[in-house]
Amino acid sequence: MPARPAEPCAPSLQRAAPLRTVPCSGARRLQRAGSQPGCSRCAPGARLHLGQPDAAGHSGQRPAAPGGPPRAQRGSGGPGPGAQTRSSAGPRYPPARTGSRSAAPRAPPCAPRAPWTPRTRRAAPARPAVPGSALTGGGPGYPPRRRPSMSKSREMRILWFLLLFLCEARSQAVSRPNFILLVADDLGIGDPGCYGNKTLRTPGMDRLAQEGVKLTQHLAASPLCTPSRAAFMTGRYPVRSGMASTAGVGVFIFSACSGGLPTSEVTFAKLLKNQGYSTALIGKWHLGNNCHNKADFCHHPMSHGFGYFYGLLGTNMRDCKPGDGTVFIRGIRVLAFTPLKVITITLLTLVALKRLGLLRVPPAVFFCLLFLAALILGLLLAFLHYFRPLNCFLIRNHEITQQPMSFDNLTQRLTRDAARFIRRNVDTPFLLVLSYLHVHTALYSSEEFAGKSKHGIYGDAVEEMDWSIGQILNVLDELRLTNNTLVYFTSDHGAHVEEVNSKGEVHGGSNGIYKGGKANNWEGGIRIPGIFRWPGVLQAGLEIDEPTSNMDVFPTVVKLAGSPLPEDRVIDGRDLMPLLQGRSRRSDHEFLFHYCNMFLNAVRWHPHNSG
Repeated sequence: MPARPAEPCAPSLQRAAPLRTVPCSGARRLQRAGSQPGCSRCAPGARLHLGQPDAAGHSGQRPAAPGGPPRAQRGSGGPGPGAQTRSSAGPRYPPARTGSRSAAPRAPPCAPRAPWTPRTRRAAPARPAVPGSALTGGGPGYPPRRRPSMSKSREMRILWFLLLFLCEARSQAVSRPNFILLVADDLGIGDPGCYGNKTLRTPGMDRLAQEGVKLTQHLAASPLCTPSRAAFMTGRYPVRSGMASTAGVGVFIFSACSGGLPTSEVTFAKLLKNQGYSTALIGKWHLGNNCHNKADFCHHPMSHGFGYFYGLLGTNMRDCKPGDGTVFIRGIRVLAFTPLKVITITLLTLVALKRLGLLRVPPAVFFCLLFLAALILGLLLAFLHYFRPLNCFLIRNHEITQQPMSFDNLTQRLTRDAARFIRRNVDTPFLLVLSYLHVHTALYSSEEFAGKSKHGIYGDAVEEMDWSIGQILNVLDELRLTNNTLVYFTSDHGAHVEEVNSKGEVHGGSNGIYKGGKANNWEGGIRIPGIFRWPGVLQAGLEIDEPTSNMDVFPTVVKLAGSPLPEDRVIDGRDLMPLLQGRSRRSDHEFLFHYCNMFLNAVRWHPHNSG
């Protein structure tokens, strides 16, 4: 850019101001702010006398604006805006007297004096800029450079805080996934296609295994519903929580029983609810209801951390389905048939003795025996008639919605309710336990699946449950929650003992290869499917042969939700994430104990120093 020609210095003002000095740096600022180039030069360390002309005849003050009074005569008589840094009016430099016409004593333009020490901190030198820049005020007509305002720096700090908050919120969203726990009832490890079944169609379970991690040595804590589910919910052996029976029947049968999961026990639902999760249990509970009366709900799912419940408080039994028989055959034989047989034999014997004249029998004896037989028979019929409505009913939270329950499209209703819960909590972390009634007897299926499988009604029930699993996965895909949802599929224990065929092998429950079944600690009773899926976090298609337990779900879910484990009790489960993510190659379980009710029945040992 060509050099700008220097203009002649303006003549000094007619009315001289009192003699004032500023360091040469101030003079340079005056030059940049409004002076003409080439004026107001002095030696380093010298001072410039304002109001007096220099060697070139320049006074060091800014020229007056066109058509206005001189700068020195504006306002209160102080210097113009261009000279406000060092020459502003103040205690050190009093304002000029405009009424006096006497000339002040002249002094040389640059009088060598001691350097002036400013009271305020010297401003940093301006960085070089193009003359005439609006930022630096390098030419005539431009304002002086302005320092950045504090509001801008404050806005920058607020912006950084917002960015940090958003990053933290995003990291918490990734580290706090949603949880969907799918629990079958009495499903053996040999039923899903991903575990080797070639005849049952299970595309939903197979998809979970293809997109997640499959556990091949997954074990239930008990071969019965109630103790196994208690261990699943609390991460503790059922003998620790009092959920192991001392009698032969190790499960809750009647909805009016006073037993249940103790209120002192801590479930993963309760811990996740404290972390802000929306929690729901849909399907089978089987861990009790009331303690002292029908309205206290001390063992109800909503008393153990679930904010929503829809399903069956007890369990599905053949008595719940008309025409499907009863599970009380042994009790009926002992309490009804045997007394009726005794009464019948007694009546016939007394009649024979009376006919033969060997014994005189008062009519009242016959009346009492007949009345007793009628009473036993009437109680039996009343029990069979009222058991279904009193124990087989659907309840939403604390209100009964269907009594007795109907099996028509029951799986579809439970699935739709689960889908509605997921949709309601798209923007909220949630825990959903979908506990199927399949494939516990009474076996059932809707018309869409009836007679479609190769394994009769049992196969129909398995395939309908698999359809429900596929529907849940489709809902996650539709809502784009797949990558932020951990899905777990398992069964509460192995196959039902009534599915054992004539060769002593489990029919549907274990694909005919694992002996044993429900209520025993053979492989068919405790070995269950176990599949975890979490895309982007868990490797797809991975198989793990290490021994694991359904108790391990408790610490795994609780830690992922950001909650500490309870420190006032023993937690028997182990966090599975190191094993599922490949950070560990061995299970943390060296021993797994298996109980028959409250009695130790088997131990699985997996020493760490052995292959």
